[in-house]
Amino acid sequence: MDAIENIVSFFQTGGTFMYPILIIFAFGTAICIERYIKLAGIGSVNKKVWDKVYPLLDAGDFEKARSSIADDKSAIANLLNMGLSRQGSVRRRDDIEIAMEESMMEIIPTLEKRTPFIALFANICTLLGLLGTIMGLIEAFTAVANADPAEKADMLSASISVAMNTTAFGLMAAIPLLIIHAIISSKTVEIIDSLEMASVKTLNLIANFSKRQAELAAKNG
Repeated sequence: MDAIENIVSFFQTGGTFMYPILIIFAFGTAICIERYIKLAGIGSVNKKVWDKVYPLLDAGDFEKARSSIADDKSAIANLLNMGLSRQGSVRRRDDIEIAMEESMMEIIPTLEKRTPFIALFANICTLLGLLGTIMGLIEAFTAVANADPAEKADMLSASISVAMNTTAFGLMAAIPLLIIHAIISSKTVEIIDSLEMASVKTLNLIANFSKRQAELAAKNG
């Protein structure tokens, strides 16, 4: 109970700037939770789809690979579908690669969506904390100017202590948001790298298959 009372007292004595910091921190936390759950789900699904499709691609069974992910809406399925749909009709590797790059350009914004707001909210929390402290110090010095000289030192030290609560709370909100922003950004890069890896491997498998087909045709001809 003492801990809760101390937290409530700390918040109440911090002034009006504590409330916007709390609201922004709540929004930032909500985005962090949503993004982490979303990215964790995307990464897990992508791995399952790739583990299912890769053996088919490696065996050169592109038709079966296409049909196995035709109705799949995952990020990696959309990427592979874009390339595999052109595998039969397009012979040039560059054309397939451009198609898959186009798909990547559509996928990446969905992975990075709302993540920059986390860092923005962290910075706003810090700045609001500093602004709250400055406003508190202005009020403190204004009040002390008209106070009894014997009480000035005590009043000033108490006022400064209260004003610093806002900066402390701003930093307490900003630091976790910045840490989670780094984690989510790292997770996003990891997913993008895995998609690029899948894209390159698929392109190489298609190119090798086409090369073998051409060599067989030349040999039989």
